Amino acid sequence: MTSRDSASAEITPEVLLRAYACGIFPMAESVDDPSLFWVEPEMRGVIPLDGFRIASRLARTVRSDEFTVTANTAFKAVIAGCAAPAEGREDTWINRRIRDLYSGLHELGHCHSIEAWQDGNLVGGLYGVSLGRAFFGESMFHTARDASKVALVHLVARLIAGGFELLDTQYVTEHLRTFGAVEIPRRRYRVLLDRAIAGEPADFLKLPPAQPLSGVRALELVAERN
Repeated sequence: MTSRDSASAEITPEVLLRAYACGIFPMAESVDDPSLFWVEPEMRGVIPLDGFRIASRLARTVRSDEFTVTANTAFKAVIAGCAAPAEGREDTWINRRIRDLYSGLHELGHCHSIEAWQDGNLVGGLYGVSLGRAFFGESMFHTARDASKVALVHLVARLIAGGFELLDTQYVTEHLRTFGAVEIPRRRYRVLLDRAIAGEPADFLKLPPAQPLSGVRALELVAERN
């Protein structure tokens, strides 16, 4: 289900948070389209934190610390990387309005990034929204093989450490299925969402954000939940 707003409609970071609490999120048709539309999928993608799967080859890459992984140290660079054209994805839904809104959420402490670095260069990452004990994954990118996958493993480790219950991926792709992503009906999703945003919120920053987490420790945290 989708609904469109006019390009002049006032959507603030605070309005955005209320929308997430209701199970909806905004998208744009293209990077050059100034308007947004609200989306509430009939089937919602989630990755159960107690069912997160890591292929053995990826686990070796994570363990090797080929990438240095941090959180919230380069948010604007990560969202720019997610918005940039890539092979097989010449256009994206992340327009200037999306970037400004989520940067505002980041300043409010409700939007976070995971960064993967190699030789001092940002080569991959992801960003998403936190609300209560729910985390809503928005987008990821990579310029080096496996960089975004390693970032996702570190994200899940951080969510587990911080007490999160729900990892929303919005949609399910074949790529995300390899990590255990599943589709659930909207009604079931709303039950999980309502439970996750009630009560004591999780702490995305329970692990020091700028201090790199070792791959071994990230895998240990994931294993503790599985």
